[in-house]
Amino acid sequence: MTDDTTSTDAKPVRTVKRDPEGVRRDILSVAMEEFSKNGLSGARIDEIAARTKTSKRMIYYYFSDKEGLYQQVLEKAYAKVRGGESGLALDHLDPAAALDALCRYTFEHHRRNPDFIRMVMIENIHHGRHMQMSKTIRSLNRPAIEALEAVLKRGQETGVFRQGVDALELHWQISALSFFNVSNAATFSYIFGDGLFTPQAQEKLSHHVAEMVLRYVLQPDHMGSIEARGR
Repeated sequence: MTDDTTSTDAKPVRTVKRDPEGVRRDILSVAMEEFSKNGLSGARIDEIAARTKTSKRMIYYYFSDKEGLYQQVLEKAYAKVRGGESGLALDHLDPAAALDALCRYTFEHHRRNPDFIRMVMIENIHHGRHMQMSKTIRSLNRPAIEALEAVLKRGQETGVFRQGVDALELHWQISALSFFNVSNAATFSYIFGDGLFTPQAQEKLSHHVAEMVLRYVLQPDHMGSIEARGR
């Protein structure tokens, strides 16, 4: 008597292959949340593996170790903000409009990406050690200064902007005004209330940050363009 319960009725086992680049992106995205919330020492690779449905071994395969993952998260964060700036097409705007667009973009990017701000704060706690080991972060960020230099040069050549404005210093000022809005939101709102952090107030602040920067660089006889822009 033969056994008819052979494997003819068995369903084949299906294995789902995940896109390696997609897995890597998922790991970086979840790691950004973990590092920004818990810091380098507090973030757990086990948690990142569980949330991405992968393994610690796979994470180490892609990123070598925890610090390697942290460094690449930092690089990705800077690449995102710089990529957004390059998409503004500043060369196609008049100098004042270009500077206004850059200020508004920086403020909005930082406001909508608090994880980026926290990552920068954490890296400063580590005295920029992982940034210094990166082969790409300096080259990623240099175009931001070059783009601002080009906007300033166009504005100065046409007599719209005053002479003597340094692009690196101006970048610092724009960053500082936009960074504080996120980095100190918890303490500022606790002390003074959260009136500046409603959507309407944030839009107003964004406009005022751009206005402050424009007032700093514009020639006196071009100040009227600020009022015209606000109407």
